[in-house]
Amino acid sequence: MKRLSLGLAACAVVFAPTVRAQAPDDLARSAAFVAPFQNPDGGFGAKAGGASSLGATSSAIRALKNTGGSIPDVLSCVKYVLSCRDAESGGYAPAPGGIPDVRATAVGLMAAAELKVADDKMSAGAIGFFSRNVKGFEDIRIAVAGLEAVQKASPEFPAWAARVESDRNPDGTWGKGPGRARDTGGAAVALLRMGVALDKEDAILASLREGQRPDGGWGKADGGSDLESTYRVMRACFMLKEKPDLERLRGFLARCRQSDGGYAVKPGDVADVVGTYQN
Repeated sequence: MKRLSLGLAACAVVFAPTVRAQAPDDLARSAAFVAPFQNPDGGFGAKAGGASSLGATSSAIRALKNTGGSIPDVLSCVKYVLSCRDAESGGYAPAPGGIPDVRATAVGLMAAAELKVADDKMSAGAIGFFSRNVKGFEDIRIAVAGLEAVQKASPEFPAWAARVESDRNPDGTWGKGPGRARDTGGAAVALLRMGVALDKEDAILASLREGQRPDGGWGKADGGSDLESTYRVMRACFMLKEKPDLERLRGFLARCRQSDGGYAVKPGDVADVVGTYQN
C-alpha cells in the first residue's frame, strides 16, 4: 500500500511553535489517531467507522501534514477527492454522487491543493461555481479560504468584501456579545484573504483579546469554548501578528486532547478528525 509522508508543519491553530507544548511523541500519537479513519474507498470518516466525507477527508489530510503523519493509501485518497468533483458545475459535493455546494467546493480545493492535484481547470471551475452560488458571509468566508489554498482570486472579491464590510459595527468589529471575537476574527480573515487592508485594527485586536474566555478558548454567542471558534480567532491573530494569553490557550487545548492523541471539538466530547485538525 503506497504511503505519502506529509512532513511536519505548523499546527492547525497556526501559532504552532509558540502555542504547542507537544513533544514529537504527542504529535506522533495524533497522527496515529487520524490515519486509521481512512476507509477502503480512500476517503476518511469523521469518527471511527463513520462514512467517508470530503470534509473529514480534507481535515484528515491536513491533520496528518501538521503532525508529520502519512496518508495510508494516498492514491485512493486522491481518487476519492476527485470523485467528489462535478465537472459540469465545477463544484464539489460533500461525497461522491452528491449535490455540489459552496462549502464542499472550498474544502475540495483545499484537499486537492494538499494532494498536489489542483490545476488551473479545476480552479477556474470552482471560481465559476462560487460566482453563481456564494450568498451570505459563511459562503464568502469558506470560498476565499478555498481560493487561498490554490492561490487564486475571484472577480467577485470586491462585491464579497463589500458584503462583509456591510455587517461591521461602528467601532470596526463584527458581531455582538460573547460571540463577537469569533465573528470579528472570521470577518477580518476573510477580508485579509481577499487582499483588503483593515482599518480600525486596534478595535479588532482588542475584541480578539477580550473575547478569550477564562478557560483559554473562544466560542460562539451561546455555549462554551470550542476548537472551531478558537481556530477562527487564532487564524486572525496569526495574520494580524497578535498574541492572546497563550498559557490559557495551551490549557484549553490540553483539555480537548485525549489519551489516544485525538482532540475533541469541546472538552469532554468524543475526539474526531475535525477536532484533531483544528487544534
